[in-house]
Amino acid sequence: LRSCSPGWAKRTNASRRSSLVARYGDIYAQERMDAEALLRIYISDMETVQRIIYIAAVESFHTAKMAYRQLKIRVRETLSLGHSELASLEDAVLDYIVRHEDLYDVQASINEVIRAMKINPVISFPPETDFFVISTLIRELCLVAFSMQTLVPPLDIAFSADGELFSENKYHRSFDSDFTAAFVAYHVWPALMENDIVIVKGEAVTKR
Repeated sequence: LRSCSPGWAKRTNASRRSSLVARYGDIYAQERMDAEALLRIYISDMETVQRIIYIAAVESFHTAKMAYRQLKIRVRETLSLGHSELASLEDAVLDYIVRHEDLYDVQASINEVIRAMKINPVISFPPETDFFVISTLIRELCLVAFSMQTLVPPLDIAFSADGELFSENKYHRSFDSDFTAAFVAYHVWPALMENDIVIVKGEAVTKR
């Protein structure tokens, strides 16, 4: 770690940000559609399928952020013991995590996401299928969400609620939406935010 120039993570911030934003879009286009196809084998109702995928995305971000905070605490405690004055401790911690992202136990996060989904009242009564079938989607979301926490500022998904006023700045309407409806019936994909500003629109269904 001492041989690494301090602030390396911050100097690569722009390129890492660009790559992660693009990856988020790729997950929406590929892994999300793959998960949808898998769930449709077991569940005929498209709304239920889309709700499951959306909740998986939300839980993945929540779980990955918690895992990042816990890892950051452990790394800070370790580095503070022999920390040099060449760089701030926080820069050293960030550099270390960026260079050692393999320390992130993504499988533990996948298990936690699935556990949370099983007790979510919106999709768990009755459970038509084992949510493990979409573990590939969950894995990719957890990985990108974890890496997004290493950015300055970090990226996060937007808070949302069924019945909220539809925002053109925040979401695209799904093709089966009522385009005259003013309120969101349910969400398909989260918007990506940076400092409370939308940088990638999500998707929502509007109905009267």
